[in-house]
Amino acid sequence: MQLVIFDDKQIENFYPLTLTRSTGDLRVGILKQRQRLRSYFEDEKTRVIIPEILAEMYKERHKDWQVNELDEGEVLFVNSRLQPSDEILEQIDSLSNKILKYKEEIVAAHLVLPQVVSQITEIDALVAELPQKQLKKNCLWHYLWELVNANAQYIQSDFKTYFYDQDNYFETETGVTILDPYNIWLGENAKLYPGVVLDASHGPIVVDEEAKIMANSYIQGPCYIGKRSIIKALAKIYEGTTIGPVCKVGGEVEETIIQAYSNKQHGGFLGHSYLGEWVNLGAATNNSDLKNNYSSVKVYSYRQNQKIDSNSTFVGTYIGDHSKTAINTTIYTGTVIGIGCNIFGNKYANNFVRNFTWGNPEKAARYEFEKFLQTADLVKKRRDLCLTKAEKELYNQIYKMKFASKK
Repeated sequence: MQLVIFDDKQIENFYPLTLTRSTGDLRVGILKQRQRLRSYFEDEKTRVIIPEILAEMYKERHKDWQVNELDEGEVLFVNSRLQPSDEILEQIDSLSNKILKYKEEIVAAHLVLPQVVSQITEIDALVAELPQKQLKKNCLWHYLWELVNANAQYIQSDFKTYFYDQDNYFETETGVTILDPYNIWLGENAKLYPGVVLDASHGPIVVDEEAKIMANSYIQGPCYIGKRSIIKALAKIYEGTTIGPVCKVGGEVEETIIQAYSNKQHGGFLGHSYLGEWVNLGAATNNSDLKNNYSSVKVYSYRQNQKIDSNSTFVGTYIGDHSKTAINTTIYTGTVIGIGCNIFGNKYANNFVRNFTWGNPEKAARYEFEKFLQTADLVKKRRDLCLTKAEKELYNQIYKMKFASKK
């Protein structure tokens, strides 16, 4: 049976992160959503249905994946936004020629295809005639702040499921302090320098392969440090933080998710935030994650073109791929910063910063597209990568998008 992980129109709720990736490739806990779902259903081949704008880039990056194509035979569709639990997974496993919904949203569906289907970007029409089963309780993610708020819980769950019983290269240098060693997993060639404190007394810590924790840093679990990432000296990384692979992180960070290949090397606070890839935060960049009146934070929605209530007191900033802040940038509570921005000047980043903004957010110019490409390519080459043809075309399409004016 084919397992197909599909995106739906709610992908827009996760902009700007999902302007450049499937919802299934958002991290929460240690894993990406797609990785977790494939593991649950024990499927070896990756099959995805994603927006057309992303298809060529995914085909270029993942030549062994089946992208927007279905073979004939049995198919199990699973929404990439699924919050898996034993109860919901059992219901999905038992589906037979039926669709599982929460209100109007498709959670999963099973059917038998009589023939190959190609160039499919949504499944609604394909499963429209199936008998429906309604769920009474929500089991789907809807917004980025939900991922951030649940991150600590998912790190703990992923640690127990995927790391606890695996080979552990637990060797530490003299001068490293370990609290609750049974709650710590070190990958091969992970390096801890003298003065490092790993405090897993309130949750697990995973320091993945070839990651480095420099001297006198404090890491509090639940926390995940990705492969080949570097935690700079004197850093304070608090609970609920996921740092993906090949990042450099310093200063103070708490309850934050960083996808990969992003840098926050210097002092400054980052909290309750979600960063994409190739983001760089200049020295002393700080974000607020709590309003002075302790009220619920409203966050700009691309889809609704207005601020919506997060119903959460702690909300930081959400920053799209290839965006950068200059030294001493201050980011207000709940600010959304789009794709390809270069923020500098003496004003605060507040509310919503449009894609490809250049300069002071209040009087910003538009980033010249060719200059953006040149910088993006230089940044990737620093990690022995390059900006590919499909990536350039994707960014060109995003650059031309006509989002409504900010309200």
